[in-house]
Amino acid sequence: MQKRILVVDDDQMNLMRTQIILGEDYDVVLADSGIRALHILRDQKIDLVLLDIDMPLMNGMETFEHMKEFAADIPVIFLTASGEVEDVVGALLLGAVDYLKKPYRPQELIKRVAQEFDKR
Repeated sequence: MQKRILVVDDDQMNLMRTQIILGEDYDVVLADSGIRALHILRDQKIDLVLLDIDMPLMNGMETFEHMKEFAADIPVIFLTASGEVEDVVGALLLGAVDYLKKPYRPQELIKRVAQEFDKR
């Protein structure tokens, strides 16, 4: 059975790009907001979350905090366009397993996801 990855990003192009990159090897579920992501996490089995930090209404950090209430065992890789040290350090301190700066090379995303699944 394929591993299921939830990709959370408010940018439709980023969602589609990530689905194209990972869709051949994984079951990719898309969410365009943190709120939508939380609903999906409650209703479906998810093995890994790729979570954008900078989103309106509920940013990635807030989404991750809410996730911890009921889905703390699901690994999260943060995606960030800013690359700000505070964002990266904050994400890792919250318990993220990794982060990736956007725009990322497809091979790098594939490698990071595979590495995380290899740990489990």
